[in-house]
Amino acid sequence: MFRPARSWWALPPILLFVAGIVFWGGFNWALELTNTESFCISCHEMRDNPYKEYRQSIHFSNPSGVRATCPDCHVPREWIYKVIRKIRASNELYHHFLGTIDTREQFLAQRHELAKIVWKTMRETDSRECRNCHSETAMKLKDQNPLAAEAHRQAQDEHKTCIDCHQGIAHQLPEAFLEAEHERFEREQVPCYRCHQQMSRPDDDEAWE
Repeated sequence: MFRPARSWWALPPILLFVAGIVFWGGFNWALELTNTESFCISCHEMRDNPYKEYRQSIHFSNPSGVRATCPDCHVPREWIYKVIRKIRASNELYHHFLGTIDTREQFLAQRHELAKIVWKTMRETDSRECRNCHSETAMKLKDQNPLAAEAHRQAQDEHKTCIDCHQGIAHQLPEAFLEAEHERFEREQVPCYRCHQQMSRPDDDEAWE
């Protein structure tokens, strides 16, 4: 006996399953498409400002040949955190179309505030994206130069996170930040050679000049 009705019962679930696969695949494809350096620098604000500075940094070119791109440092690898970051990035798209930072002068004027937002986020995540490549437990401090080894030991003792010391690792530091830090170092009598490594280290570690 011919019973055509039964053959249709399975069709909606199958179509729903296929549609789910297509939607999920398309969503992840779009997510990864926006997670590339070429996408990051597709707007002139990024291409003409942070990206130019990054190309002069150790993260772009170094003896080991390992390059960290924009997403490596600014986008989480874990899927849920990545989606959250993409949602927050919609605010950046809003300001792009609004023309909030349309010139180099506008970028420099906003640079310190923009940097503080990134630094705050990285502190809250314990420099999560840095730790994707760098591990304190894997560091051989004895093979580092004395200043770096000393700084890393101190950072571990004081439970500091990477961004507390490496704010300018890939981009130039804001002038306002540099001025404030220099004044703080003078007050705290931090030796010059700790930041200006081209200076010879004095015998007296407490010496300022």
